Amino acid sequence: MSLSWEIDNNWTIFLDRDGVINERIMGGYVTSTDEFHFLKDVPKAISILNNHFQYTFVVTNQQGVAKKIMSISTLEEVHRYMHESLKKENAKIDKIYFAPGFKHEENSLRKPNTKMGLMAKEEFPNIDFKKSIMVGDTDSDILFGKNLGMKTVRVKTEEKITIEADFTVNSLYEFSKTL
Repeated sequence: MSLSWEIDNNWTIFLDRDGVINERIMGGYVTSTDEFHFLKDVPKAISILNNHFQYTFVVTNQQGVAKKIMSISTLEEVHRYMHESLKKENAKIDKIYFAPGFKHEENSLRKPNTKMGLMAKEEFPNIDFKKSIMVGDTDSDILFGKNLGMKTVRVKTEEKITIEADFTVNSLYEFSKTL
């Protein structure tokens, strides 16, 4: 299994969080650092990705904030914990973008809407979506990538899928080894 996408260090990678980076709580939310558990070999995978991509971003829907299951400060605490844990493994995320709103809101930041990607491009203008990859485990992740003209990689999950990705893997680490 190999890719023919000619990835170089001008490329950008966008990662979903729950189900790609950390264990996803099906039907629930990671509401504290105690509930945040990296999936197997993810820090190693992100370290490898950092060597291949100019930028590594996380784009994550976090509807638990709108539902008042957690606060933005709690979410940011989880993200700080993730950053610090990755740093200890020589891995880094350049920026985390999150959508705290409900699924049904108009003008939502939520994937599959493209706003989080456009926010990243505004902040990092040299991002080229044609030289970007979205890695996710749900249809909304894959659609987000497709809506911006990115390559897409699906991490297999128990989630029902209806949208095909360009490439499918069992884990982020498996994907990192294809590079």
